[in-house]
Amino acid sequence: MSDALWLALALLLVLEGLMPAINPGGWRRMFEQILGLQDHQIRAVGLVSMLAGLVLLWVLQGT
Repeated sequence: MSDALWLALALLLVLEGLMPAINPGGWRRMFEQILGLQDHQIRAVGLVSMLAGLVLLWVLQGT
């Protein structure tokens, strides 16, 4: 289990690094737009993202 967690973290870091590496200008503009959002909007996006990840984990555990 521990190895799977470290692999997941490594994959997360790779995926998080793709956007700034490929398109730094677009990445900057995206963050400028995020700065304009209200706290509750950012929180909602984070919660939806976490729920989508949990559902994906649940589906993958079943296979």
